[in-house]
Amino acid sequence: MKIVAIVGSPRPGGNTSYLVDQALQEAAAHGFETEKIILTRHRVNPCLGHEDCASFSACRQDDDAPWILDKFSSADAVILGSPVYYYNMTAQMKAFVDRNYFLYTHGISPRVLCAGLIVIGGGAGIEHTVRALRRFLKLSADIPDDRIVTLTGYADKPGEVKSNPSLIEEARKLGGRLTEILASAHSPKSV
Repeated sequence: MKIVAIVGSPRPGGNTSYLVDQALQEAAAHGFETEKIILTRHRVNPCLGHEDCASFSACRQDDDAPWILDKFSSADAVILGSPVYYYNMTAQMKAFVDRNYFLYTHGISPRVLCAGLIVIGGGAGIEHTVRALRRFLKLSADIPDDRIVTLTGYADKPGEVKSNPSLIEEARKLGGRLTEILASAHSPKSV
């Protein structure tokens, strides 16, 4: 089983990315395959809103979004990580979310069984960001509320979470919880 993390932070080594690493390390320690995609290391253009998107066999844009969407839609679990920028998810994460419209118009539902959200902010906007990411997961993959695990926290400076043992432990618990959900979803049912 595979857990794919999509990180929307413009800082590849920032607080959000560090906490995602902690969650993935915990999942890997339980024997799960993991992969981390940092959106700023790839080209994901904003959605162009083609009226006839459903008629295209492939997205008209020549960027990295199609293979990232393939990884997302074929994962058993996902982790979406975004710092709060102007009271919501980053532009990088929003571009990824919007590009899922191609999957929607083609009737492709991600097979994701559970998800983790990691949202770190310096002030207000954490709740708005969590709500937006949760809504995206509900609309795109129809994940039940009890299968979405959320970690939120505050950090004002780059690297600040590294000295916050509580947040680090919560990130590891998030990774562990996703493995528990996946294991129970794939275990044989007792008769």
